Amino acid sequence: MFQNKKDIFFDLDHTIWDFDRNAKETLHELYYIYKFDILFNKPNSDDFIETYTINNHRVWDLYHHGKIDKATLRKLRFADTFIQLGVDPELFPKDFEDEYLRICPTKTNLFPHAIETLEYLENSYNLHLISNGFKEACESKLKHSNLSKYFKTIVISEIFGVNKPDPRIFEYALSNGQAQKESSIMIGDNIDADVRGALNAGMDAIFYNAIGADKPADVPHMIVDLKELQHIF
Repeated sequence: MFQNKKDIFFDLDHTIWDFDRNAKETLHELYYIYKFDILFNKPNSDDFIETYTINNHRVWDLYHHGKIDKATLRKLRFADTFIQLGVDPELFPKDFEDEYLRICPTKTNLFPHAIETLEYLENSYNLHLISNGFKEACESKLKHSNLSKYFKTIVISEIFGVNKPDPRIFEYALSNGQAQKESSIMIGDNIDADVRGALNAGMDAIFYNAIGADKPADVPHMIVDLKELQHIF
């Protein structure tokens, strides 16, 4: 099916780097450091983390589509969490966000079979990365998880100035990687940003579905485990 492919483009968060697991660990640690158990009157961090995760996914979707900027994203995900849990957002500690942004990208939880799959693929393909993440965080994640060595090129949307699914970032990534559309493929978890974004730019794409979501009719290919790529390619 993919015999003609030479260049494989990956998303980072929620595809290789396990964003939710790393965020959960960080938030759990900070929950007690900042005495949120007292502030929310909840000895367990589960409600805070669950509410934050839902809000974070929502505001990132808005960011992907250019509806909010970086500062608004960072403000809303915690402010809305406080409001929904019945606490005045003005009580949010100003340095909590900085600590979260410092610690979380140093976490190294990856999705199952990520490293073995990258090691398998790098023997026969040019591997590339396209991330909608922020520059400092992406660079920290790649460094601490020792991922940079697998990728021929790395494109970070904050540096380029355009987010997936805008076709321009895919066009740039292809040019930057000296890759051709017909021999390239994008792999990512976000149907709009990664899959439809790549398809609209003229590339093939694979939906990495680690959460058991339904596959939309317009999505041509889907995997549920990164190890499947070792059989596909």
